[in-house]
Amino acid sequence: MLAQLLRRFKYIPYHIILWVLVWLFYVYFFSYNTENQSFVFWFSSSLLPVTIAATYTFSYEIIPNYLLKQKYALCALYSLYTMIGSLFLIMLIVFFGFMIKAYFNVETMPLLTRNFVFVLILVYLVVGVVSFINLLKHHYNTRNQNKILQNKILEGKLLLKQRELHYLKQQIHPHFLFNILNTVYAFALKKSEETPALVLKLSNLLDYVLHQIEKPLVSIYDEVTYIESYIGLESIRFKDTVRLRFEKEIETDKQVPPMLFMAYIENAFKHGAGRDGILDIFIKLRSTSTLLLFTIENTVGNTSEEKSNHGIGLQNSRKRLETVYPDSFELSTKRTDAQFLLNLSIMYKDEKI
Repeated sequence: MLAQLLRRFKYIPYHIILWVLVWLFYVYFFSYNTENQSFVFWFSSSLLPVTIAATYTFSYEIIPNYLLKQKYALCALYSLYTMIGSLFLIMLIVFFGFMIKAYFNVETMPLLTRNFVFVLILVYLVVGVVSFINLLKHHYNTRNQNKILQNKILEGKLLLKQRELHYLKQQIHPHFLFNILNTVYAFALKKSEETPALVLKLSNLLDYVLHQIEKPLVSIYDEVTYIESYIGLESIRFKDTVRLRFEKEIETDKQVPPMLFMAYIENAFKHGAGRDGILDIFIKLRSTSTLLLFTIENTVGNTSEEKSNHGIGLQNSRKRLETVYPDSFELSTKRTDAQFLLNLSIMYKDEKI
């Protein structure tokens, strides 16, 4: 309350100017067809406090507390009370003017000061104009505050989305690199001739991670190259125990988030199980101008542990999809005793993806 009063105090000079202009308006108006300027000055000065009281009652009490809050019944009731009170005060002013200034001679009173209702209308003309200006000011301030609030909400959502994406990336990528390093370490211990090839492929993967991972979007061709490097490395690691096919059909160079498919491919290698000693993995990727389709299918075992673990890591990927592609993707999985199937489809919206 004190802060509001202090804010209003800085507008006091403007209020003084306003009421001086209103007083001059009254003097000019009531001076019509009369030479009794003394009565005009006295009447205008007496009427001014009534106008000020009615104006501030409407502008700072009735309108903000009842009209703008849609309490229409109370607004109408208090408006009626204020107008009745104003009319009563106007009647007193006219009556005292008739007694004191006109000496009970109505002919000496200016013509326009004799009609109570007419003077009331004049007073509320001023009240209406000032209240209308205050309503416009309130509307302008409200609109600006809404814009500021909307901008803050958008900034907050953007920051939250960036943090969520960063968090999801940090969850996926260290786990992936840890598995690859374990593979390289195991081959180095065996002094395998394939160790240099593994190191080269790992170098290509790390180059992709270091230079592409912080980008919000990368070329679909770069992502395919990354997938090929990864599955090539895993094929070396698994040797003859994995049978892998990767089919791709890229019609247009679209943009996708980096490492979008890696959680699914990792899961196929990590949680898949061989049939007759061989793990079968089939990957298919198709990208058109409007649609992205990704399918991965792998053989699985039938133990309860495999059933429960196969989905670990997919939850984070789903959250990432919900963040990057809200309402424009479908992700489904199907598991049988021998096979796990995942389908992902994304509808491209504009060119931002």
